Amino acid sequence: MLAALTIRDIVLIDALEISFRPGLTALTGETGAGKSILLDALSLALGGRGDGALVRHGAEQGQVTAVFDLPAAHPAFALVRDNGLRADGEMILRRTQSKDGRSRAFVNDQPVGVGLLREIGATLVEVHGQHDDRALIDPAAHRRLVDAFGGLGEAVSDLGDFHRAWRSAESEVDQQRRRVATARAEADYLRASMEELDGLKPKAGEENELSDLRHRLMRSEKIVEDVADALETVTGAASPIPTLASLARRLERRRDVASDMLDPTIEAIDRAIVALEDAGRSLEEAQRAASYEPQKLERTEQRLFSLRAASRKYDTPVDLLPALAARIASDLEALETGEAKVGTLETLARERRERYEAAASDLSVARLEAARHLEAAVADELPSLKLDRARFMVEIETDPEEPGETGIDRVSFVVQTNPGARPGPMGKVASGGELSRFLLALKVALADRGSAPTLVFDEVDTAVGGAVSDAIGLRLTRLAEHVQVLAVTHAPQVAARAENHWSIAKEDHGKEDRVVTRVRALDADRRREEIARMLAGSVVTDEARAAADSLLAETLARVAPRAA
Repeated sequence: MLAALTIRDIVLIDALEISFRPGLTALTGETGAGKSILLDALSLALGGRGDGALVRHGAEQGQVTAVFDLPAAHPAFALVRDNGLRADGEMILRRTQSKDGRSRAFVNDQPVGVGLLREIGATLVEVHGQHDDRALIDPAAHRRLVDAFGGLGEAVSDLGDFHRAWRSAESEVDQQRRRVATARAEADYLRASMEELDGLKPKAGEENELSDLRHRLMRSEKIVEDVADALETVTGAASPIPTLASLARRLERRRDVASDMLDPTIEAIDRAIVALEDAGRSLEEAQRAASYEPQKLERTEQRLFSLRAASRKYDTPVDLLPALAARIASDLEALETGEAKVGTLETLARERRERYEAAASDLSVARLEAARHLEAAVADELPSLKLDRARFMVEIETDPEEPGETGIDRVSFVVQTNPGARPGPMGKVASGGELSRFLLALKVALADRGSAPTLVFDEVDTAVGGAVSDAIGLRLTRLAEHVQVLAVTHAPQVAARAENHWSIAKEDHGKEDRVVTRVRALDADRRREEIARMLAGSVVTDEARAAADSLLAETLARVAPRAA
């Protein structure tokens, strides 16, 4: 239910805080006192159209905050969570409106779009009045209301599952047919491609592996060439070792005559010969250890070039050639087994369609029954609301050729205000006062089924007499046993039946030369005076007070046992 409403700087309201209670709450006051301002402010918090003109003169922006106390299972919480917002404890809707026309919306102090705020607000509050342009006169909601009245929610949910399963199966049939047609049109090309790729047998990651191996083999080739050149230089035909050995022998023959002078040189040459021989042996070992295989490099390059040629031909990265081969194989399989698979999928789709059609037909029968019961329930309410010659009807058009997730029915509410008149949509046929009473009768019939937790009735008692006003008050009271009801009313018979009573009035601002709207909760004495004023007009008489006491007595008798 709506627990609190805080308004700042909206039209004539500078600062206002209202705490609401369950049951029926009456909002009364003189014409022009600001009742419509209060509803405009509430509408703003619920995602209604913003307007810079709503901002109080002299203020930069206005703000409205509505706090709701809801059960954990209320759909508003799921809606908030589905949009990635925090949803715990209270539900707080806030809207700021700048005088330049810009507005911002918040849910639980998290910024949201106005569209989402409006969607959430629609699950929390319904506003009904003579100029109601949504709620119960919206044909889009009529099917849902009939289903709620008939307790058909689970059947509708199941039907939605059946419809989605059927459409999914039909989509699979279409996809499989397209695959078969594509495969058949490209069969020769696919077979040639498959034969080539089968022979190539590409592997994921193979290109990088071959490229790395090629670089290693090319490096090995260069190393082997360098080792061979070095070995040829050290030990080959041009090796300096024989020359150095011959030189050492000649010097040794002269050692007898000049040993002191030649010995260091002979020793150095010997060391050089030994070093060159060691180098030769090391190079021979390196040559034997080298793993260069010219044939392996050739095979590697050939494989790599073949893969890259296939990549260019099929316009596919080398790493994706295996996936391409798998896809071509799948397309060829689709060509070979596709017709059989199409038949299997068609059978499945047909079975699911038949299940949907059977469930949709059963739901249509149940809807028709619920519609007749709803018509009867509304008809029971109309005489007391001075609509005894009017009729409320639920029209159901069933078209199996237009199946949907909610069935094959189009549901609309129509009324006939007088015998012989042509029935038509409530919003077009009924006058303002008649529309309000039709809506009230419908809401009473629906009770808490398919209803928001808070209902606002804006002057639903306009242009009716005392007996009808009393009947309206009685029905609002009955409705308030299931949901919270706020009634903006000029009828004392309605106000007297309320459990809570707020007075709306204009007052002069104490410090500034301007008028502000004030809302006050009325105690027993002030409530008696307010209802007496509603009965008598500007001059309240003792007779009016006595009549007010009489009207209030029934409410006191009804509320007292509940309080005990």
